[in-house]
Amino acid sequence: MDLLIIIITSILGTTLTFYVSHELKQGAVRASAILSLCVGLFFYFFPEVFNAYLTKNIQIVFIGSSFIGMVSPKVKSSYIRLSIASILFSIIYINKGDFFNGYGGLLGALAFISLLTTLAFYDAIAKNAKTKKMLFALKKYLIKKSNVL
Repeated sequence: MDLLIIIITSILGTTLTFYVSHELKQGAVRASAILSLCVGLFFYFFPEVFNAYLTKNIQIVFIGSSFIGMVSPKVKSSYIRLSIASILFSIIYINKGDFFNGYGGLLGALAFISLLTTLAFYDAIAKNAKTKKMLFALKKYLIKKSNVL
């Protein structure tokens, strides 16, 4: 259950930051700072809402995932791609172990790795001609099925 809460927190951190930054025109830094401050203050005043592990890690995961949401819209990021990157971020964060001990900028590095991996994977799939044909056929099939229903 803790893993699911961490993943949901990561998705919310990313998508809310991207939304506040671009849809509400607040800028990436301000959006990340405001949302992270709200989450931090919530757990400062209500530390008993979750167990000690979640109370500590939800704040950290939210701040780290908000770095993913700071991406420029020129990168052609969609909410789905950002959500996938945030899921990858939370999985790496949970399984990081002692590998990153002693390095500064852990959250930024994990956010960068997650976002870059997701965008590169998406571009590799999108540029493959077979994949495009298969996705087009699947889309056509789903539209046909939805018209029948």
